[in-house]
Amino acid sequence: MGRFCRTCLVCSLLLVGACSSTTFFYNRLDFILPWYLDDYAQLNREQEKYLDEILAPFLAWHRSEELPRYLEILDQIEQSLDQPLTAQDIAAISAEFENAWFRLEGEALDWLLDLGGRLTDEQMQDFMQELREQQREFEEKYLTRSDEKFHQESYESLLDNMQDYLGRLNSDQRQLLRDAGDGLLRSDRIWLRERELWLQQLAVLLQREPGWEQRVRDAIAARNDTVSPEYLHVYEHNLRLVHSAIAQLLNSRTPRQDKRLRQKLADLREDLETLIAQGKKAAAKAA
Repeated sequence: MGRFCRTCLVCSLLLVGACSSTTFFYNRLDFILPWYLDDYAQLNREQEKYLDEILAPFLAWHRSEELPRYLEILDQIEQSLDQPLTAQDIAAISAEFENAWFRLEGEALDWLLDLGGRLTDEQMQDFMQELREQQREFEEKYLTRSDEKFHQESYESLLDNMQDYLGRLNSDQRQLLRDAGDGLLRSDRIWLRERELWLQQLAVLLQREPGWEQRVRDAIAARNDTVSPEYLHVYEHNLRLVHSAIAQLLNSRTPRQDKRLRQKLADLREDLETLIAQGKKAAAKAA
């Protein structure tokens, strides 16, 4: 979980959504993001108006700067499909996704901290309470699983994701993913322990003493460099295993599966190009 889940999440957001609803969803982020944030701290009318104002340049940045980079990642993926893939090829693509996440995280942090400075103490307490409630839910969901259930859920997650791209897998392909799922090491206990320590640190930072914004930035940057050796070992082991399984699976794809995969990528390319063109048109109109 943690960094491993973040990489999988970014991959899912950027690629699994390759369908006709991609542009519909993206063009409504200015509505969806405030609605999502409201789950953590209920904003008043003035704060909602301010959020709309600071979201506009953020979304414009993402459309103009990041979406073209996603097209470059698509180029890399499509070119890699023309030759046998290695785990290193998959790792390189995965690194591009994680870099995209870090850029998104860094850009979003500025307006989140800006908005955070406008929350009342009660709203900030509600925000921390929501994070603690999530912690309890995660602990109940993940820590109560048996090892057998963990491996089964890991296999099902891999299977669902790969069938989104390739369609129905044959028995040998399914067994490949079954073996990968069975080989994964559990990171939930380590991740939740470290998340609890982070929440304790965050609770102090969000008391918002002078200079708190920079201390939050520093703490978030340090989190990526101070993960425990135990967690890093599990993370790297799981990532190597998944990268290897994906490479083997893609190398075993049938002509029908290859056609479906390339069509999914082509559909996503079309959506991204449409979104970029819409952004350029809107920018020109506003100029």
